[in-house]
Amino acid sequence: MIALIGTVACSTFIFVIFRIFERFNIGTFQAIIANYFTAFLCGILLYRNEVRTDAFIHLEWLPYIIVSSILFITLFMMMAVSAQKNGIAATSVAVKMSMAVSMLGMILIYNEALSGPKLLGIFCALLGVYLIASSGSKSNKRNTAYLLIILFIGSGLLDLNLNYAQNNVLTYISSSIFTAFGFAAAGILGVLVYIIQSFRGKAQPIKAKNLIAGFLLGIPNYYSIYFLLESYQSLPWQDSSILAVVNVSVVLLSVITGFIVFNESLNPKKLIGIVAALISILLLYFSS
Repeated sequence: MIALIGTVACSTFIFVIFRIFERFNIGTFQAIIANYFTAFLCGILLYRNEVRTDAFIHLEWLPYIIVSSILFITLFMMMAVSAQKNGIAATSVAVKMSMAVSMLGMILIYNEALSGPKLLGIFCALLGVYLIASSGSKSNKRNTAYLLIILFIGSGLLDLNLNYAQNNVLTYISSSIFTAFGFAAAGILGVLVYIIQSFRGKAQPIKAKNLIAGFLLGIPNYYSIYFLLESYQSLPWQDSSILAVVNVSVVLLSVITGFIVFNESLNPKKLIGIVAALISILLLYFSS
């Protein structure tokens, strides 16, 4: 149960940190790059005994690392902007509702049965994201609502990519090391982008506070996954049950935190969207 509480707390804390970045004028891109190297170090230090030489001979997992790294850094950048512009409640719903996208992909890839509750859960997820994305003020709705849609679809594709890799290609490499390598690749990709920006004169000077912020972000980022893996192993529940409990808890905690700490608004349209999101998670859980 401690691991379950840990993954909920760390997942929620990520959204809170992104929200705080704006207040302290943190360079988000530099912080995210530092975050991924920090997460990589956490993974290697924790799971160094799982590193196998066979993994560097059989590289079937490498394309999935590349896809993961691109989605990692792209979605994290959008998550940061969305948390600052749309609020942590709306952003957490968009990210956690992505389980509907990944489940729909699994239905198509693995030819799974499409039951009534599962179909209704996917519909509620789409409805929840739409209501929340369209509940902002007219002045910023057009400029920021698209972030929620991209996070919803992109996070689902990331989950689907990780799920397919774990079930089909992670023969010579553990999921923990695979995740750590994905973080490292995302960090390297970020460095390459920063170098290109430097040559074009568009890169901001490296600041210590950005790197420190990235270090503080990287720890909960890694441990949100570490504690989730520990929950899968330690709790006598199905994986789908654990994932549903985590997603519901993160959404609720993010909504409460956003409302109390950051004075985020909860208009009727957004509130209905959040309720639809929670119903979706429960339906997708019971359908599994």
